[in-house]
Amino acid sequence: MNIIKKTEGKTLNIALEGRLDTTTAPQLEAELKQSIADSTELNLDFAKLEYISSAGLRVLLAAQKVMNKQGKMVIRNVNDVISEVFEVTGFADILTIE
Repeated sequence: MNIIKKTEGKTLNIALEGRLDTTTAPQLEAELKQSIADSTELNLDFAKLEYISSAGLRVLLAAQKVMNKQGKMVIRNVNDVISEVFEVTGFADILTIE
């Protein structure tokens, strides 16, 4: 998985490419822990994300909890496969998806 990170002021933009699974979730978790502290807005671009597992969902949930306290988190460009995962797991109700 590739993580493309761009910071603009207090906005953190992260684009993910590939698969967010048990192997790659710790990589995203570490990146978020390092970068999220000073952010009031977190934008995740899933345009090139092919797959998400429960480990990836856990990282998103942790990020959402942090951002609920300090700003907002938005997920954009979700494909049909990942959208279905969000619907089935109830994450569609927890996360802001555009």
